[in-house]
Amino acid sequence: MSGYPVAASVGEILKICNGNILDHRMLREPYSLQSFLPHSLPSSVLQDCKNLEEVNQIHALSLKTAIFHHPLVSSRLVALYSDRRINNLEYARSVFDCIQEPSLVSWNIIIKCYVENHHSHDAILLFHNLLRESTATPDNFTLPCVIKGCAQLRAIEEGKQIHGLILKIGFGSEMYAQSSLVSMYSKCDEVDWAREVFGRMENKDLVSFNSLIDGYAKCGKLELALKLFNEMPEKDSFSWTILVDGYSKCGRVETAREFFDRMPTRNLISWNAMINGYIKSGDFKEAHRLFKQMKTRNIITWNSMIAGYELNGKYIDALKLFQTMLKVGPMPNQATLVSALSAVSGIALLSIGKWIHSYMAKNGFELDGVLGTSLIEMYSKCGSIENAFAVFQEIHRRKLGHWTAIILGLGMHGMSGPVFELFSEMRRVGMKPNAITFMGLLNACNHTGLVDNGYYYFDLMINEYGIEASIEHFGCLVDILCRSGRLEEAKNVIEKMPMRPNKVIWMSLLSGARNYGNVKLAEYAAQHVIEKAPDTIGCYVLLSNIYASVGQWNKVSEIREMMKKGGVRKDPGCSLIEHKGVLHEFLVGDKSHPQSKEIYSKLGEMREKLKCMGHVPDTTQVLLCIEGEKEKEAELEHHSERLAIAFGLINVARGTPIRIVKNLRVCNDCHSVTKLLSAIYGREIIVRDNSRFHHFKDGSCSCMDYW
Repeated sequence: MSGYPVAASVGEILKICNGNILDHRMLREPYSLQSFLPHSLPSSVLQDCKNLEEVNQIHALSLKTAIFHHPLVSSRLVALYSDRRINNLEYARSVFDCIQEPSLVSWNIIIKCYVENHHSHDAILLFHNLLRESTATPDNFTLPCVIKGCAQLRAIEEGKQIHGLILKIGFGSEMYAQSSLVSMYSKCDEVDWAREVFGRMENKDLVSFNSLIDGYAKCGKLELALKLFNEMPEKDSFSWTILVDGYSKCGRVETAREFFDRMPTRNLISWNAMINGYIKSGDFKEAHRLFKQMKTRNIITWNSMIAGYELNGKYIDALKLFQTMLKVGPMPNQATLVSALSAVSGIALLSIGKWIHSYMAKNGFELDGVLGTSLIEMYSKCGSIENAFAVFQEIHRRKLGHWTAIILGLGMHGMSGPVFELFSEMRRVGMKPNAITFMGLLNACNHTGLVDNGYYYFDLMINEYGIEASIEHFGCLVDILCRSGRLEEAKNVIEKMPMRPNKVIWMSLLSGARNYGNVKLAEYAAQHVIEKAPDTIGCYVLLSNIYASVGQWNKVSEIREMMKKGGVRKDPGCSLIEHKGVLHEFLVGDKSHPQSKEIYSKLGEMREKLKCMGHVPDTTQVLLCIEGEKEKEAELEHHSERLAIAFGLINVARGTPIRIVKNLRVCNDCHSVTKLLSAIYGREIIVRDNSRFHHFKDGSCSCMDYW
């Protein structure tokens, strides 16, 4: 019988082989493997495999017929499994390990496969084995590939050693090796080394130009990047994009736009870079205008816009864009959902958060990574700590982020007991806490006045876990002491801190001094705040408050005059409440809401019921120039959270908590009123102010009047 025709397809060959014709031929003499292979298994069969199943069949056939160890067959199988269409790294390595003496071609193929699949550490180990075990010498295919692996790992020392080997074996002037070295040094921020190699290149290709330009741009040497750009013999779109991206990232967005407008052709990367530049500079209008102009958008484009809005506090815009993406854009990925959940957290849109959670479950998103952490944070910040804990329990392979998120969430809600229990369990299972975990523990102590526990966890962090206390940890410890009235102790901690206290720490001391009526200490703390940040509104408000509480109205007037001269204005109280997926916003004294008439009618009803319960308004909370107790009482009655509560009593169904988010700290009078209203109307009211969560129910608050 003659050999199979060279043009035979894989399917035809497999059909014939399945009839065992090949097996019978293998049994006959004088056929040897060497003489048999070219005729009975032509190279076209090894070339034509299109999927994993076909390669597996050829692989099985080679084992069955005992021709697997023929160099042509084994090396080709490595190549097929490594091919981008199949890309099965596990099978490729398995075949490679079975080859007794791999050729340089096989070494090159498997190393390349590892690098392309971002297993560069394994690629470098293989290269080490090649040098130690094989008689083959690396060539101009091996070396650039291994250098690329070093670049992926930022393994600069290993890269320098390979550079030395390149010079030693005579590839120092080989263009691809040199170009790869320029790229590696640029990516590893060794731009001077990159320039040295680049300068020695006789034939400079576009890759080396772009690599060095990119290196200059990333380390902020934009003028050198521009100079090199102008020296290029021809400019491809990538080099233009590097400059757009470089100038955008360093804040020179106008220069970036000049290059963007001059680009002969714009790719998605350049559009995304320009949009990111505008977002970073805070110019959302121009970023959105460019976004609308794009004919094609990818997931990076959408994620950049959504994340940009979220990070800059434009939560509604972020969620609107997310909803648009669901309708017209690509399917969201993990990064999209993290940004969307963060936006939900920012304004406590619980119903939207629940919908996103449902979407994730429906589409198979796993919770054992950052998405689980984001969900726990979302439910915690939306006031649904029960759901947050349920998500935590649902995660089987819990990571440090999950433990830390639930500890922070429970602490935010003043649930110190569960926090301490979880921390003990966390230690029992061998999970090592980090600095953020201890912030959660300290916050839990802070919100419940547990000073001794605060000291315990502060010392545990430093002495047992070797975590250096940051200014945030010191700030939390100071706040614990201030809230507990141990003001001199707090002052001593501040004065002995290893770093300069920031305005947050001085504000804690000022707030504590105000709460405990220590005028002298309040003035001392306020002086430091004003020196550091003269536009800190809260400082003037607290100082004015303490003067008003002791009847020093001349000092109150002085504070107001200071604010007026300095152009400092008190932020108006603002409260948000969600109902049926719509966010309703109320400012102090607001009458713009469509239900305003009903709301003010409900406020009147609330006032009468409060009087019947014996409530006497605390008018010392009124810091405006208002004469007369009735006028002051009216001002208190129209605080933003009371308008939101009235709206909630009208619209939110019984049995469903009324959830409110406020931009300022809840004042003493509103806190007392909300406790009473929870008993009067038999409703649970959850308020998130700028300090913590308050769960009002049956006439009491979860904070136990400690906030």
